[in-house]
Amino acid sequence: MRPFKLRTGIFLAPFHPVDEDPTEALHRDLELVEYLDRLGYDEAWIGEHHSGGFEIISSPELFIAAAAMRTRRIKLGTGVVSLPYHNPLMVADRIIQLDHMTRGRVMFGVGPGLLPSDAYMLGIEPRVQRDRMLQALDVILRLMRGETVTEKTDWYELCEARCQLLPYTRPMPEVAVASSVTPSGGRAAGKYGLGMLCVAATASGGFDSLDVNWRIACELAERRGGRMEPQALRLVGPVHLATTRDRARENVREGIAKWAEYFLKVNPLARTNELAGSGDVADRLVSSGRAVIGTPDDAIAQLERLEAKQGHFGAFLHMAHNWASFEATKESYELFARYVLPRFNEANAARVASLEWVDARADELIKAAASAAMETFQKHAAEAKKDQ
Repeated sequence: MRPFKLRTGIFLAPFHPVDEDPTEALHRDLELVEYLDRLGYDEAWIGEHHSGGFEIISSPELFIAAAAMRTRRIKLGTGVVSLPYHNPLMVADRIIQLDHMTRGRVMFGVGPGLLPSDAYMLGIEPRVQRDRMLQALDVILRLMRGETVTEKTDWYELCEARCQLLPYTRPMPEVAVASSVTPSGGRAAGKYGLGMLCVAATASGGFDSLDVNWRIACELAERRGGRMEPQALRLVGPVHLATTRDRARENVREGIAKWAEYFLKVNPLARTNELAGSGDVADRLVSSGRAVIGTPDDAIAQLERLEAKQGHFGAFLHMAHNWASFEATKESYELFARYVLPRFNEANAARVASLEWVDARADELIKAAASAAMETFQKHAAEAKKDQ
């Protein structure tokens, strides 16, 4: 039995091909989060990107504010705010305001920034992004704790900076650091006692680094006298489910090719992994373990594979990919909620035990029920005879 409940959610970059209407795509993203809230999904993390044409949410905070008005219980996170792109005080203020507006449903995900093209447009050298993320993160955490910060660096200056609101969530909203292959995310999580968003958990390099980066985080946490909580570890991977494998493959046939082509254009490193090559891209993604395109049983096998590598983790996040039609996409999320998550949370353990108990005593119980029915008929006959 798992020591804690496995949560589920989505990591919404998002990915929208450049041949569809962007306004409709954004509203469909909001509709998806609303649908997942009704299904009982726990979390939705929203990305920040500024170039490339596919990932068209530039402000996760704006999206979260709109999504919060449409939903009741799902938690909403920045997935992630690229800290080197922003003044730390402005980020702290926005997250605290969202924490109040959502009455504690906001989560704060941070990272150095993913797309080199975003950094290029802002005049930021990629080699300084991780260091700047750590600089900003340290200041933001201090501001959220109510501290006054005076600090000057080569990219921002704060003079007696303080937040005029303290967080609604005390001491602050949950904070998670993006982690992929390098140890920087694990080091930051361990140093500050934060959660981890393993955004490439099923990709070849990310999967290989899972336990390594978690171990780094745990070691650093122990040095400061703390510990990492597996409940705050989230693994991200693409999934599309249908009632049969053939149907799942047919659902994603067109959309997955556009998604792969986008990655090959914006990330030259992708040309050396499972996205590149001849033949069907779905075959390569499935055979490499990067994606699940199949049935709920295939998704169960993927989560078991991740647990065998990592140990228990707190949440599995679907990488929202728009490979299929919206209706087929919603069906995929429903199948996961109906058949995959209950398996790990033993939601049906008591029901199965009850059914097995009844089955084992079926003859005895039916015999007793039949005997009781016969006695009723006999009693009725005797009473009817007296009434004559």
